[in-house]
Amino acid sequence: DILHTYVIGRTALYGTVFKGIPLLTRLCYPTMVTMTISPARFVAGTALIMTTISSLSTATEAYHPSKIGTTGKPWGIDEYNIWRDTRQKQRCYLTDVVPKIQALSELECSHTKEPLFEVVRYGDLVHHGDEDPDKFPLYAVRSINWSEDKPNVFITGGVHGYETSGVEGALLFLSGGKAEHYSRHFNVLVVPCVSPWGYERIQRWTAKGTDPNRSFNPDGEIVEGRSFNPEAATDESAALITFLREEMGHVKDWTCHLDLHETTDTDETEFRPAKNSRDGLGSDDGKGEIPDGFYLVQDETSMKEEWFKAMIDSVREVTHIAPADTEGKIIGEKVTQEGVIVIPCKKSLGLCAGVTNAPYRTTTEVYPDSPNATPEICNRAQVACIEGALDHIISVI
Repeated sequence: DILHTYVIGRTALYGTVFKGIPLLTRLCYPTMVTMTISPARFVAGTALIMTTISSLSTATEAYHPSKIGTTGKPWGIDEYNIWRDTRQKQRCYLTDVVPKIQALSELECSHTKEPLFEVVRYGDLVHHGDEDPDKFPLYAVRSINWSEDKPNVFITGGVHGYETSGVEGALLFLSGGKAEHYSRHFNVLVVPCVSPWGYERIQRWTAKGTDPNRSFNPDGEIVEGRSFNPEAATDESAALITFLREEMGHVKDWTCHLDLHETTDTDETEFRPAKNSRDGLGSDDGKGEIPDGFYLVQDETSMKEEWFKAMIDSVREVTHIAPADTEGKIIGEKVTQEGVIVIPCKKSLGLCAGVTNAPYRTTTEVYPDSPNATPEICNRAQVACIEGALDHIISVI
């Protein structure tokens, strides 16, 4: 076979072969694309390239997540393995993310020249579906001079590994110049990439087919028909919970937790159909409306209206805020103020933002597929939200 690479518009396509069947999957941003084309069929020219893409797309239908398994029947171990083994590695956590995290240990206080943060390896995840036998190292970055006299702030990114600005935004907050200022007011703990397997494969789920942002309270209540329900614990959530309980167990009261996320077009085209297939719910012809813009997710047990307004006002300086739909909702949830929706208690739903007792807690949502957004804007929007959140807390405590 001959390997060729292509980029077509803003949508990058990746082709490979699984058990003799050509596959084609979408990447989130322009990148190099590898397609496997039979030498007998290959001739120069765009027309044949597009024909090959069309034929690959048809073959890929069998391994789109919504097509795996039997309609109306939940996945078994074979279906989970097919799903996992057909998710292609598209970027590298060890080269793209880890060096940026490790470099943060070199940040110094401008006055004392002492380190501001220390990098802690809090766990390891086993590779799945990869030839590399090593494990994913899991890292946290925390204030090196932790003080009982300061409020405690927790920031998480990459819980859904495919949501790139969650990872990059967390790193940019630490490296972007204001970290020293905020470290004077707060003890800061940042976990930039909770789910490295999902990061590498641009996937919402873990390698075991579980949504990590529903896995932080596996004993939570399941309500039939609710769009948010807890799922089983994952290696990713278990590692983070253990770290918070043991290594960070001296912190009894968290003040703030910001969990950085994105809402993408693939939420509707890939991940919701995948969930329906996985859970044996059958096909869903309805397609939810993806909000064009930034929004926040509020916990009904900790409303903090002024805090949310401060974050939205800060983000507005960087990017546009998501409008409500014709029913006055965003992603089907009630809007409490511009760019803010409210959901049930995040802890009961198994969301990462409910893993601590922080009264100031939220999930951010950036829309990277907007024609008015760029990766840089998305990263800056995450940072603007963090800074708006912390500035408000400084003003009131």
